[in-house]
Amino acid sequence: MVTIRDVADLAQVSATTVSHVINQTRHVDPATRRRVTEAIAELGYRPNMLARSLRRRETRTIGLIVPDNSNPYFAELARAVEDAGFAKGYSVILCNSDMSEVKEAAYIEALVSKQVDGIILISAANRREKFNEIIQAGVPVVTVARELSDLPIDQIVTDNEQGGYLVGRHLIELGHRRIGCIAGPRDETPSADRIVGLRRALHEAGVDLPAGLVIRGDFTYESGHRVMAELLLRSPDLTAVFAANDRMAIGAMNYLWQTGRRIPDDISIIGFDDIPVATMTCPPLTTIAPPKADFARVSVSLLIERITDARREPVRVILPTRLVVRESCRAIV
Repeated sequence: MVTIRDVADLAQVSATTVSHVINQTRHVDPATRRRVTEAIAELGYRPNMLARSLRRRETRTIGLIVPDNSNPYFAELARAVEDAGFAKGYSVILCNSDMSEVKEAAYIEALVSKQVDGIILISAANRREKFNEIIQAGVPVVTVARELSDLPIDQIVTDNEQGGYLVGRHLIELGHRRIGCIAGPRDETPSADRIVGLRRALHEAGVDLPAGLVIRGDFTYESGHRVMAELLLRSPDLTAVFAANDRMAIGAMNYLWQTGRRIPDDISIIGFDDIPVATMTCPPLTTIAPPKADFARVSVSLLIERITDARREPVRVILPTRLVVRESCRAIV
């Protein structure tokens, strides 16, 4: 096996100089640096990254925990985080909690024990204890898409209330007054804020959103299908439905197709997340687009800043959403 000493002998320098070239820890004369890099290439030398990490007390790895990587939204976000981490020289370990707090806690423990440099956590629930465990372990952490303003950690959130408000304004401007809602499974953010924003927009227009027309789903296609059927039983005269994510919106669309209803002629549908398949439905789904690329870029940047400066004051970044108008909503004449 080629060693750093072999490189030093071929380049006619000390092993310390070779180390400085590899680790970029000190200025080395350009001619000397060139001899070292040529020797490394000729010998095919590969530094021992594990030993290097132990010396530097860093692993150049980031842990990413998502609630459900079968959800296209989280799959897109995970890919964007991986790309952003790679661009900064970090590998990303992806963990899927399956919306289970037990599994999430196990992954946190595993990542801490593997001495990752930091963790980006999209939590299955807003339970403070898990974050305290990470903080006490001394591992930098950034939370994404969860409201935890009382904890001293970096946080990046979508302006979900603004997104819900955009939904309400769009439907009101199209003339809809009888609107139903397929909500998320909990009263906690982020999905609950989407309903708050929707209610605010409807209230400003003098339109009521009865509690009986807000029914919980669980973010799956199947729950969108089921809740759509229940909404029509409760109110056959609905003209529009807002689903708190695109998967539920597409499940609702499937129910409408199966029962002979036309979209948007009979009922308008609007979702949230702008997953790739939203452009492939028939008709293409109008939805709210969170800034997934910005989520990834900002979360990785903040985490690396925290890794390099643990004493920096925590920040909370709120990213806006935008309405993507396609063909699943129509104006009421």
